[in-house]
Amino acid sequence: MTENKQVAELNGKLPIMEAFYTIQGEGHFTGNSAYFVRLGGCDVGCVWCDVKDSWDAEKWPAQSIGEIVAGAKQYKSKLVVVTGGEPLMYNLDSLTESLRSEGFHANIETSGAHPLSGTWDWLCFSPKKFMKPRQEFYETADELKVVIYNKSDFKWAEEHAAKIRPECLLYLQPEWDKSEKMLPEIIEYVKDNPRWKISLQTHKFMQIP
Repeated sequence: MTENKQVAELNGKLPIMEAFYTIQGEGHFTGNSAYFVRLGGCDVGCVWCDVKDSWDAEKWPAQSIGEIVAGAKQYKSKLVVVTGGEPLMYNLDSLTESLRSEGFHANIETSGAHPLSGTWDWLCFSPKKFMKPRQEFYETADELKVVIYNKSDFKWAEEHAAKIRPECLLYLQPEWDKSEKMLPEIIEYVKDNPRWKISLQTHKFMQIP
């Protein structure tokens, strides 16, 4: 973690790449209105990442917890999704405490590569090959979402599913640029393995953030 990011945390602030009100497009909460908070900073480095601008935390302004929560309070939905980048590069205890005290349902989307912090109403665990996830996420995730980029990813997905707690929901999601090739494969796989569900990036079909 860079010195600048440490200072931001010490001052009770977090780097915000963007925050916006939209419709959740992926996973279990697809179709729900939600306020997204995208934190800057990521060291996982997925080659197919569609928000590579988020990787450098120092590019983005730091906001206080109060400013972040005030942004969410402008809208009617009580669902807040914290994502990145990799949001757990930072300690998020204060953020979730403040959000939940204001009646928000706090969700997170994480690769699980950094220690878990914050108290979450829903944890979407999306492990990546580029940085090994931590064991604690297999024990706490509500949703396992695996991005399918090529055929070998099905075996990789099953390796993670074998470690997850029984209550966790399982999703396979085609990488957007590979959808034409991989979605038919995912459809057949889910038909043969019905404990899995399909997640699509429906916000991209709707042409919304």
